[in-house]
Amino acid sequence: MKVSTLMCLLLATLATMTQGQTRVGFYSTTCPRVETIVRNAVQTAVRADPTLAAGVLRIFFHDCFVVKGCDGSVLLDGPSSEKTAPPNVPLRGFEVIDAAKSQLETACPGVVSCADIAALAARDAVVPAGGTSWQVPLGCRDGLVSQASDTCKLTWL
Repeated sequence: MKVSTLMCLLLATLATMTQGQTRVGFYSTTCPRVETIVRNAVQTAVRADPTLAAGVLRIFFHDCFVVKGCDGSVLLDGPSSEKTAPPNVPLRGFEVIDAAKSQLETACPGVVSCADIAALAARDAVVPAGGTSWQVPLGCRDGLVSQASDTCKLTWL
């Protein structure tokens, strides 16, 4: 089994395990274009800079491997947020998530969580790198707190 396939299965499992109320098609009526919008934002960014694919995947990984996990808290700014923690300082690709969020706010304001955008973007970043696509269960709620101290257990990354 290829490494990219194993990574896809790991990420799909993480997204499913961390949020008990998630399901495929969560936004089918409230924001039916969510997957297309995120996919297009990722494809545009990765075409311009192919190295962003790994960065976007890594953002999702680092978001999921903290205390509360897969809640978009790594995306929050602040002086002692998860973004400022030593394992997360080198993360790159936040602008890809921001671009997708901006487009989604125009299409369906206040509907799609940043946690779900990060999960979709990770999936969509794997595909152009030769990985397999998968269905992403959506419906994660965004975390409202982001503390650098939550990442201290990630110093091995």
